[in-house]
Formats: sequence, C-alpha cells, structure tokens
Amino acid sequence: MSSSEFAADVIVVGAGNAAACAALSAYENGASVIMLEAAPRDLRGGNSTFTGGMLRFAFDGADDLRRLVPEMAEMDLANIEFDTYTEAQFFDDMGRLTQFRCDPDLTEVMIKKSYETARWMLTQGVRLELTLGSHAFKVGGKFKFWGGLPCQIWGGGPGLVDALHKSVEKAGIRVLYETPAVGLLHDDDGVRGVRARQDGRTVELRGRAVILACGGFESSAEMRARYLGPNWDLARVRGTAFNTGRGIQMALDIGAMPTGHWSGCHATEWDMNAPPFGDLAVGDSFQKHNYPFGIYVNARGDRFVDEGADFHTFTYAKYGREVLNQPGQFAWQIFDQKVTHLLREDYRIRRITKAEANTFEELAPKLEGVDPRRFLETVKAYNEAPRPDVAFDPNIRDGLGTTGLAINKSNWATRLDKPPYHAYGVTCGVTFTFGGLKIDTSSAVQDTAGRPIPGLFAAGELVGGLYYHNYASGSGLMSGAVFGRISGRSAAACAASRR
Repeated sequence: MSSSEFAADVIVVGAGNAAACAALSAYENGASVIMLEAAPRDLRGGNSTFTGGMLRFAFDGADDLRRLVPEMAEMDLANIEFDTYTEAQFFDDMGRLTQFRCDPDLTEVMIKKSYETARWMLTQGVRLELTLGSHAFKVGGKFKFWGGLPCQIWGGGPGLVDALHKSVEKAGIRVLYETPAVGLLHDDDGVRGVRARQDGRTVELRGRAVILACGGFESSAEMRARYLGPNWDLARVRGTAFNTGRGIQMALDIGAMPTGHWSGCHATEWDMNAPPFGDLAVGDSFQKHNYPFGIYVNARGDRFVDEGADFHTFTYAKYGREVLNQPGQFAWQIFDQKVTHLLREDYRIRRITKAEANTFEELAPKLEGVDPRRFLETVKAYNEAPRPDVAFDPNIRDGLGTTGLAINKSNWATRLDKPPYHAYGVTCGVTFTFGGLKIDTSSAVQDTAGRPIPGLFAAGELVGGLYYHNYASGSGLMSGAVFGRISGRSAAACAASRR
C-alpha cells in the first residue's frame, strides 16, 4: 500500500477481542474498516488468544443465561443452582477490588452494557458455555456457581479470536499482518491516520478515524521496570510478545492524557519454568489458581499470604505480585489428597514444575530453593492451628479458618494430612498493565486538558482507569468488548461527519 492511498474510514490498531469488536461495530455502523496487526497471522489476537475465556456480565437468573447458552435447554438443570449476579453485585466487586478508585463513569458503562454486549457477541459468532467444574463444584449432589462467573467462551481465547475473525473476514474487513503502527497522523483538526511499518518500509495510512486497541506495555521489560518497579523486568509474560506499549506512547506523543494505575498490573501465579512469553501450544494452562485449597511457601519455607482470603477470581490477579516479592521471585503451592480432585486441568499438563511425596519429610528436599527445616515447621504449625467446627465447602466462603498464626487462612483451611502430597512451583506471570489512556464514555481519547482528541478512540487493555491494585476475573474481556463496540460506533459516526 502506497503512502498516498486512502486506507479506510476507520483504522483499527490491533487484532484481539477489543480490536475485532471495534472493527465489527464500525462496519455495522456503515464505515469501511482496516485493521493493523503487529504479529503474523498465526500469532494474531494479542492477549485475547492466551486468555482462558471467562466473561463477566450482570444477569438476573437462569433465564438470562439461557439466552446466552442455548444448550441449557437440553441440560438437566435440577442439580444446578444459578443464583444471580446483579449490576449492584458487579459494582460492589469492582469498587471493593480497586479500593473504590475505578473510574465511576467507565465502570457504569461497562456493567450496564455487559449483558447486552454478551448477547451482541453471540451475533458475531462467539459461543458461550457453562463453567461447571471450574467455577461451580459439586457439593451434596448439587452444583453452585461462585464468583459471578457462570459462563466462559467456548474454545477459550483461541475460540474467541477465531470466531471474531471469521466475522471480520465475512464482513470483508482487511487485516494487515506484520504491520505495526508506529505513530499517529494528526494536524490541528485531530487524527487523520497512522504511520506504520510494512515490509521493512514506513507507510502512512490515511483514515477518517483511528481506534487504538493494541494492548498495554506488559511485553516491554524496560517499561515494566520503569513503571511497575524493581524486578518486574524479571516477570514472565503470560501472553503475547507484541504488547510493547506502542499504542499508548503514540497517543501520549500527541498530547493524550495518561490515567489509571501506572504502577499496577494484572499478575498471577505462573509455572516456575514457563517461557518468557506465552506459548500458544499451552495457552493459559501455565496458570495455577487453586491455591485457596492449599498453602503457599516461599524460599524461606514461610507462608506469606492468606490463601483463603477470597475466591481465586478475586485474588489471583494480585497474588502474582506477592510471589514476585518473595526471595528468588518464586513460591510453591502445597496440596493433599483431600482437595486434588478440585484442581483444574492446568495442574495436569505435561509441562509443569511439580513435586510429590508420601510424607512432608520426603517432600521438603524436593521443593527446589526452599529451606526444608523451616518448611516442616510451617506445615506443622498450620496443621496444629485451631479451627472452627465447620464443614469444608469450596462453593462458598466457608469460614473454615485458622487462628493463632502469623498469617491466618480465612477460608478452606483443611489440614494437610492425607498423602500423597503434591507441590507446584510458581513464579509471577504478568497479564496486562493497568495504566493507560484516558477515554470518555464514547471511547474518545482525552487530551491533557480533558478534551476529546478529534478522530482518536481507544478500547481494551490500553485504556486506563478501570483497574487499580486488583482485578475481577472475566471483566477484562467484557471491558474490551463493551468499549470496542462503543469505539467502533463512535469512530464510524466521526468518519461520517468528516466525509
């Protein structure tokens, strides 16, 4: 494509969930669209390809779910308790997890548009299924969903990206692969296109509106160290190697306002020996999220967090930071046989760092890097700690907690007393960064004076202001879809006004 050729009404930078939703929405609203993807085709989709596919939305009961999961009509639902996840509950979780710092306007839009957007995603070929076995355990012959996540995307991240891109192809939207955007074309009237690298050459692609949806800066070790702090350059990256923060920097270079938690990120427990970046052959299965049913120990042999503070959906994205802060940036998760049936399939993959033994004395020397003497003392103290006489129940915060320890475990604190014992080595895996661009509720990027930059919109992980300190599982995909759809509609209207 020559530098003088007009590209499209709307240029979308990125090719993941937010970008594809933006492109499809712009197309639906009458705009011609082109997408730029820095990765080759087989690695397309950014972090969306690596996600497990959880989708958080507000719903008022089983009837709402039936509209999203048609297969429910053929299921025996007598032994499934669906409950609700209302808009008020969603608001409460977002406020509680972010210490009430989340942008109130953006949060309201995301939540109030969440169910509607899930319905719209189905029209774009995305399929949903129930999360039985991962977010609903069978207790007393009955499944009960917990954590507000009854649905996940069929096929996980790869299924999501494939479905959306089939719709992109059906719409005739061009995707230029291995074409990273490196700058924005702008003048006194706003943004008029992008500067990109294609086949080793710099090209200028003109458009009437631009949507940035190309992720945060988690793939850049330099930016992680600069903004997140010491040792973050040592963290593994759970997903793509292509989210280097370029989209954010392009906007900042023309006066966009930075916002959000720039020293914060979504970081979880990741296999100790995982590669530096995500591996599509493994996907998100290097994750190890069932720690609420066991204990963590660090190199000193000490516990360092309350493993049972809450369901993992509300703690896993902040506990990666806790692991990174430990000596050597690693830890081990320890389980006994009473709970191993609850562990997700991620604990049974071939590429895993695992130790097993019939006694803790045998297990201790197998925990690479851990002080064996102190480890045995820690397990003994944990097992001997007083507990209330309540039943273990993985579907609720059961109140089965310890007392008298330096760090008590609040829930699911069963004793480790049934061998063989399993241990899994983990480190920190960073998913996405929380700092980014300031947008309004129409997804227009704001300048440092708080005014919209004409022709520039944003969606997805490069939007700041939604997440601080912590994260609710499944809300990232929903945020990307909601503001992707809004940005596409807004960009199409902008393009129409500029014709």
